[in-house]
Amino acid sequence: MSTMNLTLLTDFYELTMMQGYFKTQNTETVVFDAFYRKNPCDGGYAIAAGLEQVIDYIKNLTFSPEDIAYLRSLNTFDEDFLEYLSDFRFTGDIYAIPEGTVVFPREPLIKVVAPIMEAQLVETAILNIINHQSLIATKAARVVYAAKGDGIMEFGLRRAQGPDAGTYGARAAMIGGCVGTSNVLCGQLFDVPVKGTHAHSWIMSFPDEYTAFKTYAQMYPNACCLLVDTYDTLKSGVPNAIRVFEEMRDSGIPLKNYGIRLDSGDLAYMSKQARKLLDAAGFDDAYISASSDLDEYLIESLKAQGCKITSWGVGTNMITSKDCPAFGGVYKLAAVLDEQTGKFIPKIKLSENTEKITHPGNKTIYRIYSKSTGKIRADLICLADETFDESKDMIIFDPLETWKKTKVRANTYTLRELLVPVFKNGECVYESPSVMEIRDYCQKEQDTIWDETKRFVNPQHVYVDLSDKLYKIKTELLEQMSTEALDYK
Repeated sequence: MSTMNLTLLTDFYELTMMQGYFKTQNTETVVFDAFYRKNPCDGGYAIAAGLEQVIDYIKNLTFSPEDIAYLRSLNTFDEDFLEYLSDFRFTGDIYAIPEGTVVFPREPLIKVVAPIMEAQLVETAILNIINHQSLIATKAARVVYAAKGDGIMEFGLRRAQGPDAGTYGARAAMIGGCVGTSNVLCGQLFDVPVKGTHAHSWIMSFPDEYTAFKTYAQMYPNACCLLVDTYDTLKSGVPNAIRVFEEMRDSGIPLKNYGIRLDSGDLAYMSKQARKLLDAAGFDDAYISASSDLDEYLIESLKAQGCKITSWGVGTNMITSKDCPAFGGVYKLAAVLDEQTGKFIPKIKLSENTEKITHPGNKTIYRIYSKSTGKIRADLICLADETFDESKDMIIFDPLETWKKTKVRANTYTLRELLVPVFKNGECVYESPSVMEIRDYCQKEQDTIWDETKRFVNPQHVYVDLSDKLYKIKTELLEQMSTEALDYK
């Protein structure tokens, strides 16, 4: 998996278009934006993830002799084009929003500035990587938010859609805020904590439940979590766990990082009853963890019912983002370089659906923070060469409902440019932080949005506005296209 050549991880039409550009000697430099249109799960935000794997992909983008031979066998590509591919390297620029950043619809997560053949080729892989990891990181962030400070462990590997989805999904879940993963390969590749207990089969392989618990406790006294629902949770499992804990205590074995796990039944009721039994036996510091088809909605509901669970294992619903299985990112042409003037000519895609009309031009994004709260006021998409003065008032407005305007008063806000250089002239100029560093950054990022934006039902959406200059260019292009359409009719 980690050594596979991903150059042919592309849609066939990317290559046919490339050959078309090659044959027509189209070498113009273009700008493509990768963005998404709607937050997953009808939420108020998303988490950017996957950039490190995009970097690896671009660094290793080269057609092997085997790749060329395969393409030749398709009887679609001419020899001069295949010869061009045999020496192919990415030579353009890439800008991206760092992993772990809170992001919103319609703002470029990745911007590619490159000769059109190169920019076209990388579309599919970039979307494949960013869409998947951003989706899972967002889902994990929601689950972590529902847990209100309790630890969330990711263990969805066996239910993920294949090894890559399980491993890179676990990476994304760690970025979203999980405390560990059951996926040992993910732990090895990305240096993240791996955690786990035992299965029901461990209990069933012994003559009785008590012996199974005792044996496990003897092997792992400093990480003793006993699965108590194999036979009868409250009549057998919890009492046998307490018996083992008592024997450990009587033997002088320090009881730390110990507890029980519930995997079935009414988790709210079971956890309350188990808590009473543990406390009565003097084990009030024993934790109660739970699994069993959990997601953010069920965790939120269990918390509202006063459950006594303090640690959660979340698998299928998080690693697959079961209720929202696709991120919906797209990759659209935004500008073409005029070589004579050195300026980018904005391009726009029209649609009968308003939300599918693209933002034209070579752009960047500024995040506007309130000085007093540190919270996000809005994001501003603007042209890449625009600058703003924090000592002056700023008027921002909704680009769709333009009567919605806000004055951000001078010296009450700070600005941060979100897109950072990743590749310049084909060379990587960005060093990815570790996954755990990205996780810490992601937690701080989520502190910059209000709880109203984090809620699961009808969240408050953060405004993503256009600068006056960009808005004017967009409206002029729309007017021009509309006039041309009338002339055509």
